[in-house]
Amino acid sequence: MSRKYRVGILGATGTVGQRFVQLLENHPQFEITALAASDRSAGKPYAQACAWKLAGAMPAYVKEIIVEAIAPPLDCDLVFSSLPTGVARETEEAFARAGFPVISNSSAYRMDEDVPLLIPEINQEHLALIEIQQRRRGFGKGFIITNPNCAVVSFAPPLAALDRRFGVESVFVTTLQAISGAGYPGVSSFDITDNVLPYIAGEEPKVETEAQKILGRFTGEAIEKADFTVSAQCFRVDVLDGHTASVRVKLRKSSTLEDVFAAMETFPSLKLHSSPKSFIDVCDEPSRPQPRLDRDNGEGMTITVGRVFPDNIFDYRFVALSHNTVRGAAGAAILNAELLIDKGFFK
Repeated sequence: MSRKYRVGILGATGTVGQRFVQLLENHPQFEITALAASDRSAGKPYAQACAWKLAGAMPAYVKEIIVEAIAPPLDCDLVFSSLPTGVARETEEAFARAGFPVISNSSAYRMDEDVPLLIPEINQEHLALIEIQQRRRGFGKGFIITNPNCAVVSFAPPLAALDRRFGVESVFVTTLQAISGAGYPGVSSFDITDNVLPYIAGEEPKVETEAQKILGRFTGEAIEKADFTVSAQCFRVDVLDGHTASVRVKLRKSSTLEDVFAAMETFPSLKLHSSPKSFIDVCDEPSRPQPRLDRDNGEGMTITVGRVFPDNIFDYRFVALSHNTVRGAAGAAILNAELLIDKGFFK
């Protein structure tokens, strides 16, 4: 039987922290041995400190774990971070400096030039930044890797498929983002019910820059960002889970509609524990994808694409959907950790 790695979760009582707890139950490679949260939760059993908000019961195996303060050391081999951006930067650096691998869902380090911003199916070669990061920052055994913004995860995979085959020149994306993306308690029901909010603070710059780093090329010392522009508008909509992106894309090479379909459909998945059978699922039903019907495809790890058509201004348009707290948050970080194991970073 292969070794199980001991996991600590930073921000364990929040909605993404809860999703980590849920997804790691019975995981063959990880076991939770430490949970950390704010001072008001520290010292309490998890069942007492955490107001469980996910469907289904809180896993029994974590109920009696005593929540600790968010500071090293913790009794674990690696940490998953779901900390708010305001506290994540200092705290994640402290853990990395103390020798812990930090797999972060926070935006704090995503665009730092020596920190990998990973979607494992797309840019696992960016893991080479870890050695550079450790050397520059004096981290020793510790390091930080990140997963993308939860909206970027929905459209970066189909863009990667098109960029590899035809080259991407420019992208216009409109995101329709679920209320769970704002955390708990998130958006006031008075504001979101019967409404669409046309502004999410700080979101559009992330959407416009992160895909360029993910699809960029590792040069040996840094990431050369992909040479295309992204223009984004981000909306909060009255959907519980599932971020939808309406995308228009201009390509560098001519292509047929069949070529575009094939590029997306044949983009390979991986063979990691959390990998879905199909990384990108392209549907031809004209009314799909829909969050309520398609967000759980591949246990929440598949990107579902539909409405693929030629565009009157750009070359093609499509709609992409991802589960924002699974593929866009906790599930993405867990997949990143599985990749680290597969590539020998925890030996």
